[in-house]
Amino acid sequence: MDTQSGRAATNASRRGGAGTLRLTRRGRLVVSGLAALGIVASIFVAGTAVATDPEPPIEVATVTIAPGETLWHHAQDVPTTGQDLRDVVDIIMEINGLSTSHLQAGQQLLVPTELD
Repeated sequence: MDTQSGRAATNASRRGGAGTLRLTRRGRLVVSGLAALGIVASIFVAGTAVATDPEPPIEVATVTIAPGETLWHHAQDVPTTGQDLRDVVDIIMEINGLSTSHLQAGQQLLVPTELD
């Protein structure tokens, strides 16, 4: 092997000779951008929620609470198809955003007109 061809081979390997892939600054930016785009796209796909079997809307009537009335009193007035009275009270509390069953006279309350 002569000296010049040996030097040429050494210089070629230092420069990333045959079989070595080198990216320019622009190439590195493109690869980084594509990787970031893939990450963002996977976040959107993973965060997508699918609604299944939404509950039908409940028709309500507004009632004004008289002194001495309770949620149980109004739950008994809701026509149901064999639903437990406790479940009806829970529904009324949920519709009205109540944390307790305590009512005040004069308070406005949304009560379902009918439950299935």
